[in-house]
Amino acid sequence: MKTLYATFLLTALASAQPKTHYDITDLGTLGGAYSYAYGINDAGMISGGSATSMQVDPSGVAQTAYLWRQGQMTNLGTLSGAACPLCNSEGAAASANGQVAVISETSSMDTLGEDFCGFGTHRQCLAAVWKNGTLSALPTLAPGVNSQVYWINNGGDAAGFSETGTTDATCTLPFQLRRFQAVKWSPDGKLQELQPLPGDTVGFAFGINENGEAVGASGLCSNTQIPPLGSPSGPHAVIWEKQGSPSDLGALPGAIAYAGTAINDRGDVVGDAVFPDTSVHPFLWTKQGGMTDLGVASGDFVTVIPCCGTINNRGDIVAFSCGAAGCRAMIRQNNGWVDLNTLVGPGTQLYLANVASINEAGQIAGFGFTAAGEAHAFLATPSAQD
Repeated sequence: MKTLYATFLLTALASAQPKTHYDITDLGTLGGAYSYAYGINDAGMISGGSATSMQVDPSGVAQTAYLWRQGQMTNLGTLSGAACPLCNSEGAAASANGQVAVISETSSMDTLGEDFCGFGTHRQCLAAVWKNGTLSALPTLAPGVNSQVYWINNGGDAAGFSETGTTDATCTLPFQLRRFQAVKWSPDGKLQELQPLPGDTVGFAFGINENGEAVGASGLCSNTQIPPLGSPSGPHAVIWEKQGSPSDLGALPGAIAYAGTAINDRGDVVGDAVFPDTSVHPFLWTKQGGMTDLGVASGDFVTVIPCCGTINNRGDIVAFSCGAAGCRAMIRQNNGWVDLNTLVGPGTQLYLANVASINEAGQIAGFGFTAAGEAHAFLATPSAQD
């Protein structure tokens, strides 16, 4: 009887916990039809990619990096500038001082026909940093010629991955011919290779915290996919300590592939596990509890915690979830997944389909759809609780 009463009391308390509501800001575009948000920092600055008036790709792939702050969207350009007016780029993340990690094409075509950026142009793809109006390329693992960056912390340390010069006939991604390795870049641009787990040959890093710890995945080129061409995952979810040593985050029963997508300053990691039936379950890993399955949102077949700033130091987690009716932005509240669209006011003009990042104030960046079906980046700001 006591157990039954305790269960009832805990359930009642959980359901009574206040829910946060949000005000939604449509960030607009750089003159084109669509935009996406990829990262938000603690100052509320949002980085992402948007179509310009020259980019009319109906697939919504062509985009140019931007930094949005205080209502103003700034075009960050591409590494080749005016020499390649239709080159693409995207702003992956911004540090507290406005330094932005950027993925950019160059005007050079990839000599092996690879499409490392995934824009469909087969141009060289490079990690870069924008600061004070200047976009500068970061070094690659020579003789590799392609790289991507996905997160930057407030100290200027960035995480991503770079191709090596080693070709590998077993690589399964379309057009991918070389191996790739997880890397970190220091604030002065120095490159540090993050070795995969023993027995693995490739890896990638997504998130990095203020302590310099990075997370991602490792495996073989035959079973590890990098974004955006595949579903980013490998046989092992990995955390790299500040000095670069890798550790396996463990496993969920039945899962066959993993990726650590974000890490907070406590060292808590979130990510995704892929199962043989192609369902995707999000996970939380802590040093004390190991890997925990967070479950799929009710009625959906995949719930994904994307890269990269998707858990903050309070433990707030954001995701997106997809089912027969499409995809929706999600936040974890009271140990369950809540559709973000149910937490906004009736006057909201966007359907919130995807989230990418949450900051310490609980502000969320992602993208949604207008009534006309255009994808627009949004900022969701906590407004009240009930």
